[in-house]
Amino acid sequence: MYYKVAPSVLAADFADLGNQLRAVSEAGAEWIHLDVMDGAFVPSISFGMPVIKSIRRVTDGVFDVHMMVEEPGRYVEDIKNAGADAITVHAEACRHLDRVVNQIREAGCRVGVALNPATPISVLDTILDQLDMVLIMTVNPGFGGQKFIPYTLNKVKALRALCEDRGLKMDIQVDGGINAANLREVLEAGANIFVAGSAVFGTDPAARTREFTEIFKEYEK
Repeated sequence: MYYKVAPSVLAADFADLGNQLRAVSEAGAEWIHLDVMDGAFVPSISFGMPVIKSIRRVTDGVFDVHMMVEEPGRYVEDIKNAGADAITVHAEACRHLDRVVNQIREAGCRVGVALNPATPISVLDTILDQLDMVLIMTVNPGFGGQKFIPYTLNKVKALRALCEDRGLKMDIQVDGGINAANLREVLEAGANIFVAGSAVFGTDPAARTREFTEIFKEYEK
């Protein structure tokens, strides 16, 4: 199993965004998490294609775009063209989830589906084998700096067990309230991609990134 930290741009200092992305990349962050919010699916509005395109030249890391928008299929091609490598959409935001999953695959991106804390993993039963990654939200989406919701740990465990039963080598990503203090617990539950916002960009992004990667070394085989 491999483990990755995906620093969330939403928590970065946008006045110094290029330098902060270089710092976390050089410190070992191979993924960069980009939260696209529309003010409808979630209350907040963040950024879109122009920002993604502008920072694409700063790092060659995996651009992991998390679409917190209603009917995200409308934007898949544009997000891909802006520089996305992976696109994750919410099951709750897609009227026709199968169609959107296929749109992402046809665009040449890794396919992820996110589930809000109260959404059961059973909604993915018929589509799980078509995905590269499942994102288990460990807070309710829309705002940074929230506390980890403990019961979501059981969803991570159940999803990892389901994937193993089906023989699927699935990436399980977690997003919300992840930090060095609870990282081991969530990792041992079965997650392997960890979105971290304020836990990385709060103070000294490079040092915080290295803190994550050092913990990963305890578990990598």
